[in-house]
This record gives sequence, structure tokens and C-alpha cells, in this order.
Amino acid sequence: MGKTLFDSPSFANHEGVHAFHDEKTGLKAIVAVHSTARGPAVGGTRMWNYASSAEALEDVLRLSKGMSYKNAVADLEMGGGKSVIIGDSRTQKSPELFRAFGRALNGLGGNYYAAEDVGVSVEDIAEARKATEYVLGLKDGPEASGDPSPVTAEGVYRSTLAVARRLWKQDDLTGLTIAVQGVGHVGGYLADKLHKAGAKLIMTDVNTAVLAEVAARTDAEIVAPDAIYDVKADIYAPCALGATLNLQTLDRITAKAVVGAANNQLATPDIGQILFERGVLYAPDYVVNGGGIINVASEMNARQSGGAYDASWVERKLSRLMDTFEEILERSVSENKPTHLIADAIAEARIKAAGDLKAELLKAA
Repeated sequence: MGKTLFDSPSFANHEGVHAFHDEKTGLKAIVAVHSTARGPAVGGTRMWNYASSAEALEDVLRLSKGMSYKNAVADLEMGGGKSVIIGDSRTQKSPELFRAFGRALNGLGGNYYAAEDVGVSVEDIAEARKATEYVLGLKDGPEASGDPSPVTAEGVYRSTLAVARRLWKQDDLTGLTIAVQGVGHVGGYLADKLHKAGAKLIMTDVNTAVLAEVAARTDAEIVAPDAIYDVKADIYAPCALGATLNLQTLDRITAKAVVGAANNQLATPDIGQILFERGVLYAPDYVVNGGGIINVASEMNARQSGGAYDASWVERKLSRLMDTFEEILERSVSENKPTHLIADAIAEARIKAAGDLKAELLKAA
């Protein structure tokens, strides 16, 4: 971090950064609202035992900006935001904590809607719902979109097929080896789809019980967490925490493509440039993992219209996102530029256009 919040490169022109503390429940939360140009900021809530509040702030800022780009690329009428709750999700959760979090969200007046993320379940979000309307990703009721993980996995799977068509000129994954890092919610669903399409899987996860279960049903080879970077694979699929593409891992990864569900996979933007120069096809994370937020957006639509969750709308949006992904791959070749820069340019143009329109309407009013 720099001397102040505004000095941090991750601040990136955020509209608002809010810290909340509730002494009674022990809640310590930070909500970052990056942009509301395209609509209310929407993004998940992560509960993590950060080493320091500075680390928590850095994480929420990076994730929040990522949500702005993700929502814009998926062409959703939503801005980007994110929230983090500082604490151990295994030992420090309570219904009261999430109700306190819900009350904190009320103070933002609908500028930000929270959903589940690492360390936070749909049950936790349901608890927060008792105190606020500004949460999404519910299990019950006509508007409920439920667990977004299957839709996220479907988007990553379709992106993997698109990459296989481009690099290996094949319509399925037969004969390809994929190294899957993390087989939790999304990674588990993804592994099933990859296996069914003919891929040979090598996988790892810190949760050995879940790992054994997923590996058994997908005929996968299991390796230790750190060994996943060294396996001989055609595609590396990071589906756990971010920044696994870094200067320490780059020389160990021999895959020709990176297609995974994790957020913020590039430790720094220059890693994307290095991958490009080495001829490794990087599928921009916030493009290929946008299925989950599309699923959540359908719930937002239903909430606003008084209607119900619409699976066909989700499918149309996911198909459009896959078209955008193909466009990014095409332009990367024709413009000789890394995929992450092409994706950023598309997102930034859409956010700027919405912001300009908003400013014009305010002027006219």
C-alpha cells in the first residue's frame, strides 16, 4: 500500500470505499464500490482471515475493479463492487454477524448488492437478507438464483472448448490433459464436464476429502498442491484463489493455454504480457468465469420487476459472453496484443459509454 488509500495503484478511481465495524458481533468489513456507471455495484462477499487490514483493503479493491470489468464484459446493467469480512470463516461466523453485515449494507442505500464468495455460503447471505434487501444469490422464492457455481463452471467449460477448437482444431477434449487447481464448488462441476468431454485430468486441492471424491468420479490423477505447476498438461485450469500466475510459477507451467475459474489469476498485468510473448493462450479470468454473475443478475432482474428467475435469459447472456470471448481471441491474433488487454479495452469502453450517458442525462435534468 502507498502512504494513503488514494496512493494505492489498486484504488483505480473507486467511487467509494466503506469500512464497517460492529462491536457486539465482531464484524469488521470493507465494502469497495468501483463503479455504478452501468447500474448498482454487484459483487460477492469474501470472508478471509487476512494477515492485516491493509491486505484486506488491497484484496477488496482489486476484486471490486475486477467486478466492474466482469459485469461490463458480460453486458449486465450492473456496476462493480466487492466486500470482505475479516475473520476465520470456520470459527468466527454467526447469524448475528451476517445480520450486522446486512444492516451495514443498508447504509449504502442500494449502491451495492452483496452475494456469496469464498468463505461465505448462501445460508450466510440468507441470514443477511433478514436485515437487508441488498443481497443476491438466495436459495428460496421465485426470484432465487441459488448457487451460481454450476453456471460459472459451464462458462469456463465452453471457453475451454473454444480454446481446444482454436489450438488443437478439435470439438471435444479427447486426448488433452488438463491440470485443475482447486475442485471446490466451481472446480468440481468443471471437472465433471471436462471429464465427460474426454479430457485426462490431473488435480489438486487443499481439501483432501473433496479432492478424493472428485478424482474418483473423474478418473483423475491426484498431485500435491504445489506440484500442480510442474505437471505435463495442455491446459492449466486455476480454480482456487488468485495470483497463481506469477514470476515464481511461470517457468514451471508448460501448458499451451490457461483457462480457469479463479479471479485475478495474473499476479500483475505484465504476467499477461509474458504469457503472450511465450505463445501461451490466456483466457481472461473475468470473461470466462462470468456465468455466475449472469446467474445472479437474473435474480436482480426478477427482484426489480417482481417476476421470477429466468433460466433462458441466463443462457442468452452466457451465449453472448462466449461470443465476446471468441471476439477477444480473434482480436488478440489480428492486433497482436495480449488477450487481457483486449478484454480490458472492451470493458473500459462499455463502462465509459455508460458513464458518459449518465452524465448527459444528469445535465439534461
